[in-house]
Amino acid sequence: MPDGINSQNAPEPVGAYPHARRAGNLLFLSGVGPRQRGSKDIPGVTLDANGKMIDYDVEAQCRSCFDNVRQVLEDAGSKFENIVDVLAFLTDMPRDFETYNRVYAEYFAGEGKPNPTRTTIEISRLPQGASAPIAVEVKVIATID
Repeated sequence: MPDGINSQNAPEPVGAYPHARRAGNLLFLSGVGPRQRGSKDIPGVTLDANGKMIDYDVEAQCRSCFDNVRQVLEDAGSKFENIVDVLAFLTDMPRDFETYNRVYAEYFAGEGKPNPTRTTIEISRLPQGASAPIAVEVKVIATID
């Protein structure tokens, strides 16, 4: 079994772990945040004159997370439609869940989309990127042929 799979197109891991790991015909992704490859900047974040976060756009972060998941899956030899389970972490459920749920449905619900099982939980914080903490992270399990 390989030590892990690292995408050359998804954001670099922020620690000593692979983007994904295969076990049989399953692909387990590490938590995927909204950062862009080669940068610690986070989509949708508004910073003040001192570089501190004053606001964020959870929709932009959700879209970036799902696009990053797609990239890891494709680079690992799978595809988005093969996702069977999604675990999402939000840092502000009352503020962000409705938007997350709407964007999630665009990617996962409906004809030709994965329709995986799902768990969404609120946590106190996620890793920092540049001057801003991220507001959403997703972890998925997918099949691989």
